[in-house]
Amino acid sequence: MNDHPFDTAIALTHEPPQHWLGRTSDDYWNMVSPYGGVTAGVMMKAMLDHPERRGTPLSFTLNFLAPIDAGDFVIDTELVRANRNSQHWSIRLSQGGKVLALAIAICAVRRDTWSQTEATRPDVPPAESCPVAPPRKPTGFLQRYEFRIVRGKPFAVNEDSLSHVWVADNPPRPLDFPSLTALCDSFLPRIFLRRPDFVPIGTVSINIYFHAGEDALSRQGTAPLLAVAQAQAFSDGHFDHHGHVWSTDGTLLATTQQLVWYKE
Repeated sequence: MNDHPFDTAIALTHEPPQHWLGRTSDDYWNMVSPYGGVTAGVMMKAMLDHPERRGTPLSFTLNFLAPIDAGDFVIDTELVRANRNSQHWSIRLSQGGKVLALAIAICAVRRDTWSQTEATRPDVPPAESCPVAPPRKPTGFLQRYEFRIVRGKPFAVNEDSLSHVWVADNPPRPLDFPSLTALCDSFLPRIFLRRPDFVPIGTVSINIYFHAGEDALSRQGTAPLLAVAQAQAFSDGHFDHHGHVWSTDGTLLATTQQLVWYKE
């Protein structure tokens, strides 16, 4: 068994046909509940491990209904509908019979077709030439990622919320869909790029589109990913961001949108 902290955190026991048992990990703890990325990652893994799953993820949308307590949880996976090329899944995480996180996802068989990427990868220095940012906390999920900040200083008054950051698992781990899903929640909170003050925050919803298949993830290996994100608006106690995740060879692996609550 792989003893990487991420694999331990997303480890599941299958109770056929559609129940999965897991447990939260101190290694990926956030302020009041698990880091949202690891919750997304373990729910993705439950779908991927289902014996009826075909193809690879195309989209994944997760809504956080309430904080998840430390301890055991249950994930239910349901294949809602399938056709020749795609599957639609519902995934629910609960504790004590109460649903705390709810996701819908699409898997599909990828086909060799005409392809074109219109998004432009920023021209940034290679990861190895950028210093590693020291963790902002001595414990929890921030210890489990290595950040190399190229643009966007946290807890400062930047001119905008645009950030370019090289990010990788710590310790290194080969990229796969559960870890890519988790890394899509590793962006710096946009509000901390516009103001120097800390305020409590919490992710409300995260949406991910996967633009590459398993071959591209295998080529990436353990190398850092380039995470690019910017907010569109801060209002009424919520802000958003739109993000791009690029491989080191310039492949657009995923795009993501997120809605975050903040306390003022």
